[in-house]
Amino acid sequence: MNVSRIGRRILGDTTLTASFERPCMEYTDDLGALLSETGVNAVLGWIVVVVLLTTGVLTALEGAFDWTFIALVVVTIALVPGVVFRDPRVMPPWELLAVAAVPILWEALLGRAFVTDVPAYLAVAALALLVAVELHQFTAVRLNHGLAVALVVLTTLAAAGIWNVLQWTADVLVDTSFVLDGRSQDAINADVMVEFIYAGIAGVVGGLLFDLYFRSRDRMPTERTYVPPKPRAEADDASSTAEPDSPKLRDRLGITPRRQRQASRAMQVVLAVVLVWGLSVRDLPTIANAGVALAITFVPAILEREYDLPMDAGLVLWITTAVFLHALGSAGLYDAIDPWDHLTHALSASVVAAAGYAIFRAVHVHTDRVYIPPKVMAVFILVFVFAAGVVWEILEFVIDQSAIVIGLDAVLAQYGIDDTIVDLMFNAVGAVVVTLWGTAYLTDVSDSLSERFDSWYEDA
Repeated sequence: MNVSRIGRRILGDTTLTASFERPCMEYTDDLGALLSETGVNAVLGWIVVVVLLTTGVLTALEGAFDWTFIALVVVTIALVPGVVFRDPRVMPPWELLAVAAVPILWEALLGRAFVTDVPAYLAVAALALLVAVELHQFTAVRLNHGLAVALVVLTTLAAAGIWNVLQWTADVLVDTSFVLDGRSQDAINADVMVEFIYAGIAGVVGGLLFDLYFRSRDRMPTERTYVPPKPRAEADDASSTAEPDSPKLRDRLGITPRRQRQASRAMQVVLAVVLVWGLSVRDLPTIANAGVALAITFVPAILEREYDLPMDAGLVLWITTAVFLHALGSAGLYDAIDPWDHLTHALSASVVAAAGYAIFRAVHVHTDRVYIPPKVMAVFILVFVFAAGVVWEILEFVIDQSAIVIGLDAVLAQYGIDDTIVDLMFNAVGAVVVTLWGTAYLTDVSDSLSERFDSWYEDA
């Protein structure tokens, strides 16, 4: 594969390199190397593009505009490299384009679906990888292949959740029947959960296949190319966020850190009481939820003691409140107060979003090969939370169905498709809240986590 000319074009484009402060560092860029200008790849890639364009025309004439739109999305992603480099030979790997095209051709032309949704979501995984490659190659975003593979898995799961939210919303607002097709809430919910499971399988399988794909290409002899270092502004920002005067959540809650710690301790005591009550009446859902919630409240102290991660009183109160309210809901408040479920999902999602931000930013700080601008970080957080929400709904479904088979009370239960979709929506609300107002209070945690990455890397 000839990647040197692509590298020279990037180096020669002052619009892409002017914002970088120091001379180029050379090392193998396995994401950028996915773009190829070899003749065979170009020919096969263009064959896929022409077939997809033809499919788009046929589906448009038949009125199947959804498949027309999907086909045009794949074509657009495929043609971006050639347009940017002004060379029709520069194409993504034709194999990835073919994976993305197969479900479109199958369902749009043959008119019948696959036995499962796994092939369709494998196409989503392939598209997610292509988007990651092109973000890396043509924008300020810099990703290594490990993070790209992780994003493939997360994006595939998130896509399943977002797609069903959009369809359900259309059904409610404009009286379509994409999801709400007249069947019972539980029957529709079961089908959506199976789709989520297939999406999870496809995401994991796609991630593993793409990891092997990267490794096989790494073994091929290639000329070295480079990834530009982070912009000066970002380097200055990364260093400034770790200063002692960075904002603390404990200082913005309106109560003293001592009172915050006391509130956390009080909730731990209440959780212990709820656990004892659940044991006394032998209520399995209460025992499980209160026990797990109580255990989670001790996690911040363990992280601070064992891994030197700073957990100020405000962060501890944030985490403790989320699990505390969920445990109370499982003890009866979910049935007594309708909005309680929405509150706990938004608050729990905010904790998940905070964890996602801390992890992404820690990787961002840890290595010069990863750069995630703030606006892209916000998208990553939303993808992370939606993926986590889908995983949570799958877990609830499996536990609920297993309890029915065994004949026990479900530790986690679902209440139909409306409940599932609204839960996912409130998860997004929690993610947006953290993205807009919470990330400033997490820089100490992410910087300390990055230092742990450094020490683990040195030990390895």
